[in-house]
Amino acid sequence: MKEKVQAVIEKIRPYLQRDGGDIELLDVSTDGVVKVRLRGACGSCPMSMMTLKMGVEKQLKDEIPEVKEVITG
Repeated sequence: MKEKVQAVIEKIRPYLQRDGGDIELLDVSTDGVVKVRLRGACGSCPMSMMTLKMGVEKQLKDEIPEVKEVITG
């Protein structure tokens, strides 16, 4: 599943980079929890949790039903 998650993150990455941010995949647990690190502008943006939940998590869940949650680490 990690490869699938990485492929979706690669689709999302250009949108974050366009705003001066980036995302790094840290881990994918067997119970469907994805751990990422938001970097650059995304790491310090007050809207980063909305980006994480409404953007990254939604896209991952839409494309990979096994994903249950996305957290930062």
